[in-house]
Amino acid sequence: MQQEPSQIKSDILLRVKALYLVFVLLVAVVLVRLVCVQFFSHEVRTNARRLSSRIFLPDTLYAQRGGILSRDGEPLALSIFRYQPLFDFDSEGFEDTETFLKQSDSLAQLLSAYFGDRTTEQYRNLLRSKQAKARATYRLSEEYDTTYYRDEGLFPLLVDLLMGRAKVTERVRDTIRSHRPTVILPRDVDYAEWEQLRRFPILNYNMGMTYTLAEYDRRIYPQGDLARRTIGRTTSNGHDYGLEMVYADYLAGEDGFSVRQRIARGFSTRVADAEHRPAIDGADVVTTLDLNLQDVADKALRRQLEAQNALWGTTLVMEVETGEILAMANLGRAADGSISERENYALSRSMEPGSTFKLATVLALLDDAGMSPDKVYETHNGDPVTVGQAQNIRDSHRGDREIALKRAVEGSSNVYFAKAVWEYYGQTRQRQRFSDYLHERLGLGETVGLEALGERAPKITTDWRVADPNIMLVKMAYGYRVQLTPIQILTFYNAIANGGRKIAPILVREIRRDGEVLERFESRTLREKICSDATLQVVRECLEAVAATGTAAGYLGDTLRLRAAAKTGTAQVTSGPAGGYLGSMVAYFPADKPRYTILTTIETRLQPGKAYYGASLAGPVVERVVDYIYGREPDWSNRLTEGGETYRPNRIKGGMVKPMERVADRLVDRVDADGKALWGRAAYDASDRLQITGIDTVADAVPDVVGMGLKDALFRLESCGIAVVVEGSGTVVWQSVPPQSNLSLPMTITIRLQ
Repeated sequence: MQQEPSQIKSDILLRVKALYLVFVLLVAVVLVRLVCVQFFSHEVRTNARRLSSRIFLPDTLYAQRGGILSRDGEPLALSIFRYQPLFDFDSEGFEDTETFLKQSDSLAQLLSAYFGDRTTEQYRNLLRSKQAKARATYRLSEEYDTTYYRDEGLFPLLVDLLMGRAKVTERVRDTIRSHRPTVILPRDVDYAEWEQLRRFPILNYNMGMTYTLAEYDRRIYPQGDLARRTIGRTTSNGHDYGLEMVYADYLAGEDGFSVRQRIARGFSTRVADAEHRPAIDGADVVTTLDLNLQDVADKALRRQLEAQNALWGTTLVMEVETGEILAMANLGRAADGSISERENYALSRSMEPGSTFKLATVLALLDDAGMSPDKVYETHNGDPVTVGQAQNIRDSHRGDREIALKRAVEGSSNVYFAKAVWEYYGQTRQRQRFSDYLHERLGLGETVGLEALGERAPKITTDWRVADPNIMLVKMAYGYRVQLTPIQILTFYNAIANGGRKIAPILVREIRRDGEVLERFESRTLREKICSDATLQVVRECLEAVAATGTAAGYLGDTLRLRAAAKTGTAQVTSGPAGGYLGSMVAYFPADKPRYTILTTIETRLQPGKAYYGASLAGPVVERVVDYIYGREPDWSNRLTEGGETYRPNRIKGGMVKPMERVADRLVDRVDADGKALWGRAAYDASDRLQITGIDTVADAVPDVVGMGLKDALFRLESCGIAVVVEGSGTVVWQSVPPQSNLSLPMTITIRLQ
């Protein structure tokens, strides 16, 4: 009996549907498994993360710290990148012991030759000991990974136990290996050095990824110790100071981020990433410091500290009109006797200034109390006197009795100012007026704006409810019972040089990045006018007298063609047989149109044969700095410049003909010289031509040296065995024994020069 066709079709369709259902179920199982593997499998996720971490490596783009520069752009502090390969002896590259032994031999030999700090054998032993220690930790555990099964569940664990196997994964291996970085090179290297070192075996990745390269931003100071306390330093313990600390936000910059993709063993490249962020280098801080002037101030101060065996000192140079600090040298003596920039004494040492404070007293007496500059007081020829309740006040020198204000400032009389202040401010109601003037009109009770760099606040009393107010008043008159820092004293004197306008000193001109000025700093006016013009005129005359004929005359009186103004000061800061003294000198010049204000303060101990007065202690430093500034200013030193008006010399000294001719050719248009003569003299003829004529030389006769300079005259006479007595300077115009006289030794000749 045959089946109906419809029944056959139905059976075929049923089988197709069943088969289709089986395929659908298989696809569904595969899809479910794929989803589980992709999204829910811990092992896959772990391996994917590990693979991704090995292919795509995070990379920090380090920002370079900005530099600190002088006013002319010379580097005072710079950052350079340094490099150090950190060896990973737990890496797979070091598992091939045979290859490692060959490569380590070559590397040890090259490192020994390059650095010279160890022998080849020592480097070889170091490398092999580190590798052997790492290999001892290559242990593969036969226990199953509890972390893995805790994440995957109980079923995989039962299956593996039934099959007799334990699950050992790469994570077990990684946890056993420490991958602790090891330093082999004796020091960090710069980029140029690393370019050489990276060609050495192992360092050239010929054994794979065996190390990571650590990159450091290291700070260097090209000028050494010069202005170090002002520049400052960044430290790992957070004890930063100086400009490095104050302008850290500008200098630091901002690190960037990137991703590197491994291409092959030892090779990688940066790839585009959504999180990519370029590094922004720090900005440069341009200071007001003049590098050459800073160097001169540092050397002059160092020389004086060594000569006087002093404890510490500071020298400051300020531009009068702008308030810019051109030099700030701070040197102190360590326990071992060495001298270095140990502390910013200019800002941090608040001490009794001594006689430099008398300027404030003069201003108060003239401008506030109305005292006449002609007011006379008896100063008792240096003998001790009592003023008010203050006893044993004396002047440091003798010779003065009844003197007026100008002589009192010139000779720095303590007695004069003690008596004047006692007379005008000695009453109870007047004492407060005196301190109010110092604070409100002169601004001496305020800082000058450098607190961030460590400036200490001054101390000038405003409260007279003390045990000895009368003694305090008299002591304040000549610089005791008050405390000021050197920078505050300099700013005060600069106000006198600046026509009475007191401005804040500045150490930073601008912040700059890639040549673009981000921020520019201008000086602030602290007091528009600290005194009247009439008082200012009197004070300036007094300070000029100090430099010309007073206590500073030995250092500023005859050294300049430009007049200077100055004040010296000496203060005893500790008592006892070897008491401490603070010696200061502050000056500005030129006196008529001041450009620069200079201060030097030095602290020393009372020592036999050593200076302790302000003039002799600080004067040599101020003199050296002033001479340097004077010598480098073309409008002061009258240097000859190209293209200027041409002048011929009135006369040229005689001597050897050839050198005379070379000099004359550069200075005179028309020159005729006797080329056969060895010695000669020069004179202009009627046609304004310079004639160099020879001088006869006769054996065993007295040479003719008239018309010669001292150097050539001495050479000619002494080479004949003649003793010479010299009078005057310039050119020889007369010799005591006539030329061509018989030479009879021993002989002495006197020559006169003018």
